[in-house]
Amino acid sequence: TTPPSMPPRASPRRLITPWAGAELEAYTSNMAESTMAVATERNADPALAAVALLSAIADPVRWTVLSRLGEAPACVCNLGEHVPIAANLLSYHLKVLRDTGLVTTSRRGRWIDYALAPDAWERITAALPFTPAQVMS
Repeated sequence: TTPPSMPPRASPRRLITPWAGAELEAYTSNMAESTMAVATERNADPALAAVALLSAIADPVRWTVLSRLGEAPACVCNLGEHVPIAANLLSYHLKVLRDTGLVTTSRRGRWIDYALAPDAWERITAALPFTPAQVMS
């Protein structure tokens, strides 16, 4: 005999991301590592500061945010339409980017607009262990 039919169990809520499996596991573990890297950047030597900056942009969510802000400044509500994560996680990622100095904020009434820092590209290329010209040759 078979047991009486039970209603299907609700599946646990999952973070909706464009990544799956091992990529998602790596993403969640990188969140903790990048927080430590940002904290290390504040009082570290240039090599550790470069690692902290590169760790911050290596996260897929933060990379997406940076690419959106590269197009135009945006508020959190606009960024949330393009980054499929909870609002509190988006705020966390924006804080990491602000702490590294890659993103700036400005207040517009009740809203806070985020923009790519004017020197973001220079800081990112300076953090690389090689110059783009060296790669091209």
